[in-house]
Amino acid sequence: MTGLTTHVLDTASGKPAEGLKIDLFRLDGEVRHLLTTVTTNSDGRVDGGPILVGDTFKAGTYELLFHAGDYLRRTGAALPHPAFLDIVPIRFGVADVTAHYHVPLLLSPYGYSTYRGS
Repeated sequence: MTGLTTHVLDTASGKPAEGLKIDLFRLDGEVRHLLTTVTTNSDGRVDGGPILVGDTFKAGTYELLFHAGDYLRRTGAALPHPAFLDIVPIRFGVADVTAHYHVPLLLSPYGYSTYRGS
C-alpha cells in the first residue's frame, strides 16, 4: 500500500476517537494549501482508504491538524477554558511516494504522541 493514512486513539477512554475532524494541508514554504478535511469513523480511522493516494500523493511537506478540543468536549472531558490541547498540528515530510506513510495520533486531554506507523 502507498499513500497517507491516520488513526486516532483516545488514550484517556481506551477507545478509538470517533468523529474527530482532521484537516490536511500541503506546505509550499510557509504557505499552507488545504487538500482535504476528513472525519474519523467508529474505529478512529478515515473511511475510503488513504487520505492521499495516487497522483495527489507527492513528495513534500504536509501538516495534519487534528481538532482535538472539539472532539474532547463532545466526549464530556472536563477541560479548562481555554483547553490545554485544542488543535494538534503534526507536520511531516514525504520523501518516498512509493511508500506508505501512516501518521497515528494517541490523544488525551493533556498530552499526545505520534510516530510513523506501518
